[in-house]
Amino acid sequence: MTKITSLPADDNTCGWYHLSKGRRVQPAHQGTTSVRWAIVGAGFTGLAVARQLALNFPDDQIALIEAQEVGLGSSGRNAGFAIDLPHDIGADDYIGDIDVAKTTLKINQFGQNSLKELVDQFDIDCQMKHCGKYQAAVESRGIAVLDAYRSGLDKLGQPYEMIEADALPEHIGTRFYRKALFTPGTSLIQPSALVKGLADSLPPNVVLYENTPIIDVEYGEKVVLRHQNGSITARKLILSNNAFGMHFGFLKGRMLPVFTYGSLTRPLSELEQAALGGKPFWGVIPADPFGTTVRRTPDNRILVRNSFSFNADGRSNSKYIERFVKRHRESFARRFPMLPEVNLEYTWGGALALSRNHEGYFGQLAPNVYGVLCCNGLGVTRGTATGKLMADWLAGEYNELIEFLLKSPGPCANPPEPLVSLGVNLNLMWGQYKAGVEA
Repeated sequence: MTKITSLPADDNTCGWYHLSKGRRVQPAHQGTTSVRWAIVGAGFTGLAVARQLALNFPDDQIALIEAQEVGLGSSGRNAGFAIDLPHDIGADDYIGDIDVAKTTLKINQFGQNSLKELVDQFDIDCQMKHCGKYQAAVESRGIAVLDAYRSGLDKLGQPYEMIEADALPEHIGTRFYRKALFTPGTSLIQPSALVKGLADSLPPNVVLYENTPIIDVEYGEKVVLRHQNGSITARKLILSNNAFGMHFGFLKGRMLPVFTYGSLTRPLSELEQAALGGKPFWGVIPADPFGTTVRRTPDNRILVRNSFSFNADGRSNSKYIERFVKRHRESFARRFPMLPEVNLEYTWGGALALSRNHEGYFGQLAPNVYGVLCCNGLGVTRGTATGKLMADWLAGEYNELIEFLLKSPGPCANPPEPLVSLGVNLNLMWGQYKAGVEA
């Protein structure tokens, strides 16, 4: 028996969650249940696994188990970029091996197109806008990153537009940036609204149990998942709970639960919208990975996201929110001096599951146990794609994308504690300091 030593505990201050449409939360599991398939984690990945399994096995009951409410966890608190392009930060041109990049592009586009189809099919109100993204820079080394990435996109044959400082206010209002690289393939979403909509449109043979944290697991010919009020026995278990997969006994010491922090303003008034100018909605990611992500949402709020913490147990810690909200205010003021009276209404943290070699896990973890884990910050598109592909693989399908994922070496081992915590925290502090005015 494996005792689960850490359970999700996200803060209750996520703006995306509170601003998205309310829904009827599904009851927690009670008593004992036996199913063929059980999935732990109802974020983008788990929802995709459940939906596709249900379509592939329409006569099977599928249990989808979520420790919290759907839309409150990591999938509902990211910056809302459904990105298509690969971005290998270890390569000089941010593309790297061209064959790997082409397959990664196919996986991301597969996930993105799947989400577009579901949003249209079920009329999910999640502010999805197919408007591309800007990658912007202030300092010379950031501009060098944009130039390098442009050369990689040329190699990959993907479209882009380089926008100089004088033209940027027409796009994003602010004059803060010196240059931006615009790529048209990204979609922007309200992430919590999308996750809620996906959960509420699952096929009828998927039973969603919310607020059902698993406290221990017994592996064997069948898998028994126990919680405070009963148990679920499954012939097959799929873990789609990212870094919490380590607490289920797998990939121990191979994933890094790193939190990022975001804030949303109140809605801009008509006068403030006119003072800002630019397009009615857009998204900017920083050239420096430790810089600030900024969005203008369709409901006329500004999102600011920056700052990082390493929370080894994968759980939220309010001290970081208190510390980083000041940084968000400073970042907002630098970019939007024309909006001096606009306050931040919500501030929250959200976890990423990262690996040092930037590889995720896709495959079999143990007899009757499978994993789709460690999306490395691309949970919207890659999580959706790999979840769907996992369900197809379990149904006997094999294609180019599944073959590529199965060949991955998976996340590499981290140094032992306390070295890993010390190393990650020092790296995060140094990166945030080095980001300078990009932050």
